Amino acid sequence: MSRASLPVAGTAEVREHGRALARRHAADLVWMLALHGLAAVCGLVAPWLIGRLIDEVVRGTTAATVNQLGLGLLLSLVSQAALTYWAVQRSCRFGEKVTAEIREDFVDRVVGLPLSTVEDAEPGDLITRASRDTDALTNTVRYGVPETLIAVLTCVFTFTALMLVGPLTALPSLVVIPLLWAGTRWYLRRSGAAYRRRGASYVALGDSLAETVPGARTVEALGLRAWRRRALDRDLGEAYEAERHTMWLRSSWYLLVEFSYVVPVVATLAVGGLLHSHGLATLGQVVAATLYVRQLIFPLDDVLSWMDELQIGSASLARVLGVSKLPADRRPTGAVPDGEKLTARAVTYSYLPGRDILHGVDLDIAPGERLAVVGPSGSGKSTLGKLLAGTYEPGSGTVELGGVRLVELGTGELRGRIALVTQEHHIFRGTLRENLTLARPAAGDAEARKALEVVGAAGWAEALPDGLETVVGSAGYELTAAQAQQVALARLLVADPHTLVLDEATALLDPATARHAERALAAVMGGRTVIAIAHRLHTARDADRIAVVEDGRICELGSHDELLAAGGAYAALWRTWHGD
Repeated sequence: MSRASLPVAGTAEVREHGRALARRHAADLVWMLALHGLAAVCGLVAPWLIGRLIDEVVRGTTAATVNQLGLGLLLSLVSQAALTYWAVQRSCRFGEKVTAEIREDFVDRVVGLPLSTVEDAEPGDLITRASRDTDALTNTVRYGVPETLIAVLTCVFTFTALMLVGPLTALPSLVVIPLLWAGTRWYLRRSGAAYRRRGASYVALGDSLAETVPGARTVEALGLRAWRRRALDRDLGEAYEAERHTMWLRSSWYLLVEFSYVVPVVATLAVGGLLHSHGLATLGQVVAATLYVRQLIFPLDDVLSWMDELQIGSASLARVLGVSKLPADRRPTGAVPDGEKLTARAVTYSYLPGRDILHGVDLDIAPGERLAVVGPSGSGKSTLGKLLAGTYEPGSGTVELGGVRLVELGTGELRGRIALVTQEHHIFRGTLRENLTLARPAAGDAEARKALEVVGAAGWAEALPDGLETVVGSAGYELTAAQAQQVALARLLVADPHTLVLDEATALLDPATARHAERALAAVMGGRTVIAIAHRLHTARDADRIAVVEDGRICELGSHDELLAAGGAYAALWRTWHGD
């Protein structure tokens, strides 16, 4: 089965999302910029006062004038410090608010992913977007965007002050603009694609690690270390080259930027000296202009430094937003199934275009029936189970429950009626009660305890330090494999679906644990429709009917005894299983 790559949002979508965020937080943004703007204005008073002081001294002045100018200088610095403090507080609050919103939006997008996408997506892709990309985006929103906006505003104010001191003394500072413009444009035209390539390379590396580390014992047993090392070296090499390319872009650009900082200061001093010698500018104007140009370097440096972070954030936002570009695999109509009969008509499915895994499957499952689905590996039985559970949408044909197509049921409605039970039984970090009532939060303690009792878990659950309030999962009370299985099955009882699709839910457990789990599973299955994907034939023997899948088709359908008597595919599988 081919793994699907999650989409990435385009530049226009990223910009529109940024504008939408700015509109939603316009008031906070205005307050933040206003306070920083006032702080910048206070900071611009100092060079002007120093220039004024120099001119007064040159012309001859009094101690009172010097004291007044000194007091003004002190007040400007104190005012700038106070306003900067308030402005930074506003910036931090703005950053945290937007960061929380972005994280919540991403979680909403992830939990709302189509079920088939979650099944088929590269695990490294989802993990990278949920960790590396959201962390990078958080840093950009929390610091990069506010700092850049503030720096741009400070640049504008500083250059305005420079022009007010004297247009002639301001002109030399403009010589750097063509150099910075050309260099920054060169960088921006290349950096977006470079950072997207870097993000994709980390996804590939993450996938290789996710495949290799859990399978380390298999790799060691089969002598595959060299093969896996070559695969990791290949992906690591790509990540290295991608990182190296972005570093080269940054280094080249930073070199140009650092050179650009020296040019305007030297030009202002040189041209200012000529203007002063010809009587076109006072000494105070030249000094003030030089101080403003020197002061202009700091916000300009912030803008250019954070631009790199903005590029990283933009690439991360494109990947985060890309999750929402996936088409929905459910089209809820609000229709209510009339009964619990599950039917499949002319169902086909393919993971790759033109290569069907299932071919025209027809099946009727009566309420309360126990159906086992068996067949050779790769025959399509697990795929059929996921179609019957509503995880996948058929390529053609229909799967209906009570006359309503499964794709027309919302996820909550679907899972309230049909539950897919696989070999994976996740315990979420939280209390035992929260784990039991995930599917139905309104369920009370009595229902939770009853479910634990039915699956045989009441004894150890009551012995926990805080009972149902005991924190389990990561960083909590560690449950054994058997206990985790019992919690997962008790969770099913609380959810109370009428149909269970079991994909060999105990296959990965050791024999002793599997026996306990199978007894608990038998208690859960009582009175429900059960479709069991049986990889081991002994689990199919007691089913009401057995469907034999070969090459994506149901070739036989009947009870265990009927199929043995028929002497067909099932009988051959049974003989092979028993070594006859």
